[in-house]
Order: sequence, then C-alpha cells, then structure tokens
Amino acid sequence: MPRTARIDIPGLLQHVMVRGIEKRDIFLDDDDKALFVERLSTLLIATGTECLAWALLSNHFHLLLRPQSTKLATFMRRLLTGYAVVFNRRHGRSGHLFQNRYKSIVCDQDAHLLELVRYIHLNPLRAGLVESVDGLDSYPWSGHAVILGNRELAGQKVAEVLQMFGKRKERARKLYRTFIEDGIKQGKRDELVGGGLRRSLKLSGAKEQQAYDERILGSGEFVEQLQRVTETTDIALGRVSLEDILSRIAPIFSITPNSLRQGGKRKEMSDARAAFCYVAVMKMGVSGAAVARLLNISRAGVTLAARRGENIYARSDELQTVIFSLHD
Repeated sequence: MPRTARIDIPGLLQHVMVRGIEKRDIFLDDDDKALFVERLSTLLIATGTECLAWALLSNHFHLLLRPQSTKLATFMRRLLTGYAVVFNRRHGRSGHLFQNRYKSIVCDQDAHLLELVRYIHLNPLRAGLVESVDGLDSYPWSGHAVILGNRELAGQKVAEVLQMFGKRKERARKLYRTFIEDGIKQGKRDELVGGGLRRSLKLSGAKEQQAYDERILGSGEFVEQLQRVTETTDIALGRVSLEDILSRIAPIFSITPNSLRQGGKRKEMSDARAAFCYVAVMKMGVSGAAVARLLNISRAGVTLAARRGENIYARSDELQTVIFSLHD
C-alpha cells in the first residue's frame, strides 16, 4: 500500500522511532551514543523543538518530540543526516545508516503523554541493557535518568513531566519513579506504537466503531479533530505536488520534467518514469489515477511501472535522498 504523508503540524506531540537499515546497529559504542546525544541536544535548542522522552538502544531509538517553529521532517533530516556522516567517518563505512523512512505517530498528549514517557524510558530495561529500574536510574542513554536529576540533557522538558506528579520536585521525582516501576508488568505495550484504530480502541476500552488513522494515537474524537485540520490544507499534511516530484526526479536521469511527462522509448526515459511512479505512489501517497493522468497511461500501467521502479529506487542513493527533500 502507498505510505500516507506525515502529519507535520507545529505543537503536536510526535512519537518518533528510527531503526538502522536492515536492522543493523546504529550505535557501536558509547562514543557513538554520546555524539548522537550531543547532536540531539544542540538541535533541540537551535530549533526550539521540545523533547519529553528519549531512549537509545543498539539498532534503534525513540524520541517523544513536540516541534514548535521547525517542522519535524526538517529536524529529523538534520539529526539523522548529521549523525550518519559522523558514524560513517568514525567506522570507515559508506552508504545509508537508517531505514529511509522513520516512523512518526501524532499523539493526544492529554491522554497519552505520561504513558509514552513511561513506555519510551522502559525500553532499555525491556531490551536487557539494564537489569532493573535501579540500573535504569543511572543509564546514560535515556531521558529517565535526566528526569531523576542523575544526568543532564539541555533541551529535555523535565519540569513539564515532573509537574504532573506534584509541585515539589523531590516528591514528584519519587512518584514519577514509582510510576515507571509500575509499568514493568504491563509488558511491551504494542498498542502505543502501531495500529491506528486498534490503538484507540485498546486504550479506551471502547467497543463501538471510531474514526481512526494509522498516523494518530488517540480517541476517535481526537482523530476527527486532526482530520478536520489537515483537510483544510495540503501543507499541513506535508503533501507535495506531482510537478515538484517531477522536477526532483528528472535531473537524476538527465532529462527534463516535460520529457518525462511525455515519455519515450529510451531506457533512461523508461527508468525515470518507473522511478517517478514508485516515488509518487508508494512513497508520497499520491493516487495512481493522478499519476496516470499526468503521464497519459492507464492505472494498470502506473502499477506495473511502480513495481519496476522499486528496484531502480533501491539501487539509487540520489532517489532515496529525494524522499527526504520532499518531506522538508
């Protein structure tokens, strides 16, 4: 199925998950983690992005972010690209480090902020990186120790989390730690990281049909509110025009956007049109009908071209870079 565009609106709470390509490790030692955390902190401050929770594991990481003036896509591009360059230089490698599309879920912060903070901060314990909550209290690669005052991370919104447990800081920290410990018996909490309607229904206990969206964690009412907002503007959904996609892809194959639109028998033309179909439909969520009209081919032709375009895309670093630039 085509991937839908992100909901990238300032002020929304976003649970972001990033994995290494082919599930490979993205942190090989503590120096890697320290460099990543330093970059994360610098960007949080520079962009005014708020971080409520975070955790680094071996082959993936979690962030709970609330972007303000900078779009999430821009923040993540700067974070991932910068770290990948440093990682490759340190370890003498080249090529992509991360899966080419990070996962982001918009969350109803009134209902789920604390649950997400707990879920994210318990990840190192679930993964066996620490043996107990006592070990987690001093684990340097998550925001839990920062909230307890055992570590520091400039840019993490510690006070906002603690205020939910009380006005006195020490008392709030004790209650927060108890809250974290109580979450161990709840297990993995898969409903917090995927499933749209399944998440909403499981969390609310409701049995009736509700509005849902795979990009959103929240009640049916929250989903409907966001849908009303995003329906008013393409910009809110992060959509791009087919002309924009054309203008980014055509130069990669040394052809003009107009010639790509008109087609031809040359191999580079055929490859360009196949790549265009794959990126537009499978990566950017544009309807096959719209692509068919633009290229003057059938919808079945778009489907066949997109299938061939997938292999072309997988072999092209330039095409994969297009995906990141189109989300900016």
